[in-house]
Amino acid sequence: MSKKSRYQNSSRRKRRIENRLRQLECPDDDKPVFTASNIHYDVSNRTDGFGHGGIGAIHLMVTQIGLAKAIDENVHLLKIHLPYHESDHVLNMTYNILCGGSCLEDLELLRNDEVYLDALGAQRIPDPTTAGDFCRRFDESEVEALMTAINQTRLKVWQTQDDSFFNQAIIEADGTLAPTLGECKEGMDISYKGTWGYHPLIVSLANTAEPLYLVNRSGNRPSHEGATERFDQAMDLCREAGFRSILLRGDTDFTQTKSLDDWDAAGDVRFVFGINSCKQLRQIAADLPDTQWKSLNRPASYEVQTEARQRPENVKDGIVFAREYKNLRLDSEQVAEFTYTPTQCQKPYRVVVCRKNISVEKGEQLLFDEIRDYFYITNDLASSKEQIVYSANARCNQENLIEQLKDGAKALRMPVDGLVSNWAYMVIASLAWTLKAWFGLLLPVQGRWSAKHEAEKREVQRMEFKRFVNAFIRVPCQIVRGARRIVFRLLSWNPWQAVLLRAVDALRRPLRC
Repeated sequence: MSKKSRYQNSSRRKRRIENRLRQLECPDDDKPVFTASNIHYDVSNRTDGFGHGGIGAIHLMVTQIGLAKAIDENVHLLKIHLPYHESDHVLNMTYNILCGGSCLEDLELLRNDEVYLDALGAQRIPDPTTAGDFCRRFDESEVEALMTAINQTRLKVWQTQDDSFFNQAIIEADGTLAPTLGECKEGMDISYKGTWGYHPLIVSLANTAEPLYLVNRSGNRPSHEGATERFDQAMDLCREAGFRSILLRGDTDFTQTKSLDDWDAAGDVRFVFGINSCKQLRQIAADLPDTQWKSLNRPASYEVQTEARQRPENVKDGIVFAREYKNLRLDSEQVAEFTYTPTQCQKPYRVVVCRKNISVEKGEQLLFDEIRDYFYITNDLASSKEQIVYSANARCNQENLIEQLKDGAKALRMPVDGLVSNWAYMVIASLAWTLKAWFGLLLPVQGRWSAKHEAEKREVQRMEFKRFVNAFIRVPCQIVRGARRIVFRLLSWNPWQAVLLRAVDALRRPLRC
């Protein structure tokens, strides 16, 4: 089908659904809108279709960027390939997640879906048991090799971006607890929260919300363990990509004061870390004159583009007030700064302190006022105090990424029985989120519609994982196999179809690096 015919058919479907959804003047009807009752099921004998038509676009992208080749060149776990290669196992589990699977057992549905196999040109795919055994083959060096393969491919994707993309790389790190109900999983331990499981470390590029390095650790390990080495690896990766400057961010667990001098000496590295509110810092802040404190007025998180709506009643506050629960209310914030030399550093650094004035209330009664100081250490001398605080607080987006890896991609479920094997699965499963990020980065921006295309690109990059799957993967289609090609014939229309088709057209051409 020509591009013109494809566009006409898509436009026709769009008009039909728009006409159905148009608000019309209709008389009151006492019947509900869901009226279907005489429903029957049959099994097709000639027409093949399935509900995850967008997986073809993902596989086209994987092929174009050379991900499978990079995996097979770096990861060597199988002595013979009968018939699966290392990349087959990795992509099998990754595609399972993109197609809505939440565990290894869901692979059984895909391997019994003839249309899915035809769509990807596969005779068969590994079953859940084989997939689990593949994860158990990994040792630490092979997990590192897998991350290396992914990052080699990541560089290719980054090189397709315009020059402004490389102004600054913002690298963040955080740990998170991954509970497990299993009792025989090697490496599990009880965390500081009293839950059994693991404590993975995630180092990411905040610009694109891509996990660069993931490390599985025992549940009782401190959050910052191993962070310095992973920060260094991430910086080397970003320098290789061509980023002109680097910003490191983390909370108080990741201050890594023993490394601050080395990072500062690098010249291209800036950092903003939370630092523990020790007695010495609190005393310095208390001794600052009033003239050094400046009010902090935070800008609105977003601008209302439509007519403002009446703010609804705050039910939560009403219940807290009526039942006289203890409540903390932020009255105001001030910022100040001073220089400080951490014990493990040889030179002083700029410390910005954010003072929060809090009223502790119980119903109508004001119990007392409380002052809390939050400290941030940085070598950034150009930004204002306010900008340092905003930058440090922006690190909270890392929590959103972790949430997407946990509940979206189900990458932290730990389905096998060892620390390293679960680490391997975590890297493989998180690749589903990474492919979503790459799909957004590779969307073309061109022609007179460049402003619209840029907005769509940003929207895809910001999408939650489930929303991306619903918009781009769960696309009903018919598979038509020819002598030299596989045609995904879309059977319905959704608002993101034009973006999907534009992406496919771009992915059929060589990457623009």
